[in-house]
Amino acid sequence: MNIGQAASASGISAKMIRYYERIGLIPRAGRNVGNYRTYTDADVHTLQFIRRSRDLGFPLAAIRQLLALWHDRTRPSREVKAIALKTVDELRQARGVADRGPHARAPGRALPRRRPAGLPDHRQPGRP
Repeated sequence: MNIGQAASASGISAKMIRYYERIGLIPRAGRNVGNYRTYTDADVHTLQFIRRSRDLGFPLAAIRQLLALWHDRTRPSREVKAIALKTVDELRQARGVADRGPHARAPGRALPRRRPAGLPDHRQPGRP
């Protein structure tokens, strides 16, 4: 299939596919007689993996490592798990920092619950 078809099938733009080839994240595509790039189903599968990884927030360096481990059939699965867990932890830490704006609550303190004015109180009798 050509680059447009691979882009549609993978959800990655043709421009990004070329970029991933240029930086060596994916191997250079084969070429047909007219010198157009050609992609196999395996190439599209790799591109779909990259797309899902990027959607989850994995940086290109981690994706590169995961792809190398994926193509190495002798690798222990614990290496893949370690990279994934490390990246998830980094993403959680980054999100925690990003979520804490100037009006963020203190750690461990719940936000007060307020009932909008005019709504009946449905709390059980005897409970505050």
